[in-house]
Amino acid sequence: MALRLEDKKSLVAEVNEVASRALSAVVAEYRGLTAGKFDVLRSNARENGIYLHVVKNTLAKRAVKGTEFECLDPVLTGPLVIGFSLEDPGSVGRVIKDFAKANDKLVVKGIAVGGNLYGATDLDRLANLPTKDQTLSMLLGVMKAPIGLFVRTLAEPTAQFVRVVKAVGDKQAAGAVVAEPAEAVETA
Repeated sequence: MALRLEDKKSLVAEVNEVASRALSAVVAEYRGLTAGKFDVLRSNARENGIYLHVVKNTLAKRAVKGTEFECLDPVLTGPLVIGFSLEDPGSVGRVIKDFAKANDKLVVKGIAVGGNLYGATDLDRLANLPTKDQTLSMLLGVMKAPIGLFVRTLAEPTAQFVRVVKAVGDKQAAGAVVAEPAEAVETA
């Protein structure tokens, strides 16, 4: 079904707005993919905070103009679906990678992150980026490490003193236990 001019303008504006706030994008060719399988891909995308849309190439080129995804222009040929990560830069890579494993009809054409165009071979790198929760926990660990080291440094002299006192006490107790049987032998 052909789009009217107003619909085309609306679609370009919608994709441009999404592209302006997206973190990463993946462009893939979907030639030969059935409608049922494509619905599964759309469902997975929605669950993971990904904007996924089939857009005509000329409209997609207009929509990404002026955004950091303008670098996708050379790969916008053929029947393509474009996916934008809105919450987590690696989510679009993970969803497309998982879906492409089971559906060889979905072929990645290009990846864009930070205004740079990457090839399909870099899909694994994008998919392996840590999630938002993983990144926050790594950051917390990095922030917590110096504090823990500082506390251990402050506590170490006291702990070392306690260990020395215990060792001296153990040595004296061992010496006293050994001395008693020796004295008992001498008196007998």
